[in-house]
Amino acid sequence: GIYILIAVGAVMMFVGFLGCYGAIQESQCLLGTFFTCLVILFACEVAAGIWGFVNKDQIAKDVKQFYDQALQQALMGESDSNNAKAVVKTFHETLDCCGSDIVTSTFTPVWRDDLCRKDSLKSFFENTNCHKKIDELFSGKLYLIGIAAVVVAVIMIFEMILSMVLCCGIRNSSVY
Repeated sequence: GIYILIAVGAVMMFVGFLGCYGAIQESQCLLGTFFTCLVILFACEVAAGIWGFVNKDQIAKDVKQFYDQALQQALMGESDSNNAKAVVKTFHETLDCCGSDIVTSTFTPVWRDDLCRKDSLKSFFENTNCHKKIDELFSGKLYLIGIAAVVVAVIMIFEMILSMVLCCGIRNSSVY
């Protein structure tokens, strides 16, 4: 996963360089390449969004499986510098939950204070299963992800329009 993010960051940096350098040099070729890269990235983002929406149940299942693995490592690990503990605490704080199933959810606060909320008595009776919270996130909060995708799409469309205007403006201004 991290290698994909690094590769995407490198591609975005390259595309940004093409746009900036093309605008500075007033190069129609570089701006045309920038526009083409933006169209390809936009198409990839739309395809990824559609794939994510269609496969949201599988993605939720994978997130729950990742959480279960991290919880198991955090419960078995004795080191305070355990990365799994940080992942589990992030899940618990973000989703306001504790545990992966009913048994773990009920007994984790009693014997592992460091993983769940500190108010043990309240959390003992009001704990929400993290699997349920993950399902709620992917089913109930999907519109937030859609809004973010639309905002990114609008920004990219404006970038494409601006690069087309710059590209056409350079071509028209170089005729003299």
